[in-house]
Amino acid sequence: MVKARKTFKIITYGCQMNQRDSEMMADLLQEAGYEPVAQEEEAGVIILDTCCVREKAENKVYGKLGQIEGLKSSNPDLVIAVTGCMVQQPGVAEKIRQQAPYVDLLLGTGNLQELPQLIEEIKAMHRPRVVVGEQEGQVVEDLPRRRARGAQAFVTITYGCNNFCTYCIVPYVRGRERSRRPENIIKEVKELVDQGVIEVTLLGQNVNSYGRDLENGINFAGLLERVNDVEGLKRIRYVTSHPRDFTPELVTTISQLDKVCEHVHLPVQAGSNRILELMHRGYTREHYLELVADLRRQIPGISLTTDLIVGFPGETEADFEDTLDLVARVQFDNAFTFMFSPRRGTEAAIMPGQLPTATKKERLKRLMELQNRISLAKNEALVGQEVEILVEGPSKTDPDQLSGRTRTNKLVIFPGDQSLTGRLVKVRLTRAQTWLLKGEMVDG
Repeated sequence: MVKARKTFKIITYGCQMNQRDSEMMADLLQEAGYEPVAQEEEAGVIILDTCCVREKAENKVYGKLGQIEGLKSSNPDLVIAVTGCMVQQPGVAEKIRQQAPYVDLLLGTGNLQELPQLIEEIKAMHRPRVVVGEQEGQVVEDLPRRRARGAQAFVTITYGCNNFCTYCIVPYVRGRERSRRPENIIKEVKELVDQGVIEVTLLGQNVNSYGRDLENGINFAGLLERVNDVEGLKRIRYVTSHPRDFTPELVTTISQLDKVCEHVHLPVQAGSNRILELMHRGYTREHYLELVADLRRQIPGISLTTDLIVGFPGETEADFEDTLDLVARVQFDNAFTFMFSPRRGTEAAIMPGQLPTATKKERLKRLMELQNRISLAKNEALVGQEVEILVEGPSKTDPDQLSGRTRTNKLVIFPGDQSLTGRLVKVRLTRAQTWLLKGEMVDG
């Protein structure tokens, strides 16, 4: 008798933390004998790994569940699971059960290691399960061996967040901050390098506060030093950095480590001290500008990217002008810009002074126009330079071209053979666009 294939498809929404969670679930399922498939129609298990940072992300999930319903109707044995941050919100599991009763499993972010066992129980019992535990449990190690997916990999170093910014749902759905022990992180990095990985991105909601809950006294600077010592590793990235916790020691350490890339994603969120205080960010615009100056002084050529929110409750035109002024002063290489979106359960959602959508849209448009001009000018200044690129594979916009990133995280498109994927190559930059650069490989 031929054994039926056990197949799965994971659909991921949101940030790099969710991408890493999806990788972990894929590893768990493959260890249990499942194989990934490209099409939802081929899958015996479909998992939605969700995000709830903005309402738009949640709406996408409900829309996708509506599409999947037809697959369940034609294949009653299909197991549909929903996990990620959405499920951790109070009342959301019940809402999904009401709106999509065909969902078989609702799984919390702290229970991902139970996924294969729960799927088998659902198959055997034909009964849906809701498993949403405490977000602040122990860090789970010794999961199945990582499977490298190319030359780049995410490595989680912390879970959760202690900051409680007034607009952010993350501490409520991911729990308080927990750091992984450094020896487990280094072991994972070494295993990935043995599988061909040459670039790792260290992940945490606030990587700069790594180690505060550990007893061995290590901090993020010390962890970077240890990762930098891993033989065979070529590049180290990290996200996300909180400006409040970016210490002078950390700036100096980064400037001295040859594998740490010259790029910092440093979310400022707003340029007005009054709004920063309402956001509970814990720093002033003056502190932020001093930090930027120190980074540029110690790490020449560093690229800086950021996150910005417009239309926070109570934001006046003067507050917004402060944000435009800060953007003009810093000259970010790129910025992820958002209109304020109230998230149920956060302090900002019930603050007075909620702004009309039209005002937020108009301010967002002005901010994007300014940042786009800056981004293009920054890229144009790079034309003619020769840079090191880690080839990521075919370009998404032009499959006949290759794409990759500089150490400063600039996306570069250039002609070349796909066999170069995963390798470091030299490219001369020939043309600048707002979001990327074009180039040509340099012989030798």
